[in-house]
Amino acid sequence: MSTRWLDDTEMTAWVRLAAVLELLPGVLDSQLRRDAELTHYEYYVMAMLSEAPKRTLRMTALAQQTNATLPRLSHVVKRLEDRGLIERFPCPQDARATNARLTADGWKKIRATAPGHVATVRRHVIDVLTPEQVSQLAGITEAILKSVDPDGKLSEVYGR
Repeated sequence: MSTRWLDDTEMTAWVRLAAVLELLPGVLDSQLRRDAELTHYEYYVMAMLSEAPKRTLRMTALAQQTNATLPRLSHVVKRLEDRGLIERFPCPQDARATNARLTADGWKKIRATAPGHVATVRRHVIDVLTPEQVSQLAGITEAILKSVDPDGKLSEVYGR
């Protein structure tokens, strides 16, 4: 089997996508750390809980939605718990499982933090594109997601 090397246009697209993947998380993380004393992943965990019924999810479901291992998620939730933003408790339907819930302070924090986060996303992604490019980006990312997540493990999160 011979290697299908990237042509110049494909190489440009790939290198630029790799650069975005490398640089954008730092931009998002910097704004959230500066304005809310949260990492991007902490914000993401809280955002997933804020959208869940009763702002509560089983830890296993939260790990799946945030594409994290349970140990990584537990570590992050512990930090947020220590700050009074999340609480953990036994799942009433299954005593072997643990639920995570956004506290009232966590809900206030996510509501106060969301406008700055959205402004950063707009500034660095949405507003630098034309409406047509935003639609194209939605289609491009959908195609890539189908390739990297063929089972749709995260489709509940990105299938909006």
